[in-house]
Amino acid sequence: MKRVLWLTVLALALPLTAFADSVDFTNSGGILAGCSNGLSLTGSALIAVNGLNGSGLVTGNDLGSVSFSTGALSGGSMQMGGTFAAGGSFTVTGNGSNGIPNGTIFSGTFSGPVTWTLVTLANGTHNYTLTGAVAGTLGSSLHTDGVTVQLTINTGRGFFNGRTHISSGDTNVVVPEPGSLSLLGTGLLGLAGLVRRKLKAS
Repeated sequence: MKRVLWLTVLALALPLTAFADSVDFTNSGGILAGCSNGLSLTGSALIAVNGLNGSGLVTGNDLGSVSFSTGALSGGSMQMGGTFAAGGSFTVTGNGSNGIPNGTIFSGTFSGPVTWTLVTLANGTHNYTLTGAVAGTLGSSLHTDGVTVQLTINTGRGFFNGRTHISSGDTNVVVPEPGSLSLLGTGLLGLAGLVRRKLKAS
């Protein structure tokens, strides 16, 4: 019985280690434009990548680009903050500099609602933050899930009028480890075999 208990604990713990790695992308600048049909970011430079292909932090003024589009506005408003539907697209592209690959690094979509938040500062000016879950493909075939947070520059005392500059953005995608996933499968198969034997014996 103790053996079955230990295998159960192992099987439950493995999913926590199966998703240990992540890749972080930082972007700067670009134009965020939007209406009730959705928001889109263009012209934002990729300035830092951390953890890609097991490498450390790589920085530069222009390593590539980050662009996206959301689904349509599903609640709230463009000026006061709201929610955009899942869908659209999210793309991180490298330009081959500083060891970053040339071409599409991450290609995906917003996998859940996208939150558009208005923050009114003590001085009466406004900031906006866009936050959403993303899912897609890292490199040529590795499926990943993650989250992006994009910050606009202060819009002064006025509100978002359909077009503004992005100050900075950060996108973090979680990378499954194939070795750990295989180990998880093996552990679950072993557990199933033990349970089957116990049921036959009783």
